[in-house]
Amino acid sequence: MGKVAQGDTQAFEILVHRHQKRILNLIFRFIGDREQAEDVAQDVFVRVWQAAKEYEPKSKFTTWVYRISANLCIDLQKTVHYKQIFVYPHFNAEHPNESNELFSYSDNSRSPEDLMLAAEKSRTISAAIQKLPYNQRMAVILKKFEGLSYSEIAKVLGCSVSAVESLLVRAKKNLREKLLPR
Repeated sequence: MGKVAQGDTQAFEILVHRHQKRILNLIFRFIGDREQAEDVAQDVFVRVWQAAKEYEPKSKFTTWVYRISANLCIDLQKTVHYKQIFVYPHFNAEHPNESNELFSYSDNSRSPEDLMLAAEKSRTISAAIQKLPYNQRMAVILKKFEGLSYSEIAKVLGCSVSAVESLLVRAKKNLREKLLPR
């Protein structure tokens, strides 16, 4: 970031290349729309470039860039013009052998039926996550998909560790209610 702050575009390209996929995955999991996620990810890195001179490494760079990403995601969903569209990211039914996803299954030994059942289960879980309140959704994504600690999530969301714990407990309860048959 020191070189980026001095206007070094090559250092910025390296930074983007190093973090782009994780940021795109985070945003995509939160928003559920690939094109919109790409636009927001681009905005994230524009803000990184613009804020480079003011950046102070008080925490890890990834925590700082996750915070920018989380704020943009939540702001986007609060706007009147945003229409939430959930696009299932794991499986392309029209071209099952092509991968337009950000991540893919790692076990190729499963039968087509098993893959379809897993895809349906994952779609159901993803749809339930999409229905969580913004902060709960972001906390779940940061914990379960990005592997951040409670402390790191607290820094990203700008709250206390106990607030993160509470968000995750409420998210788990909400998901249980949405996913378990009555």
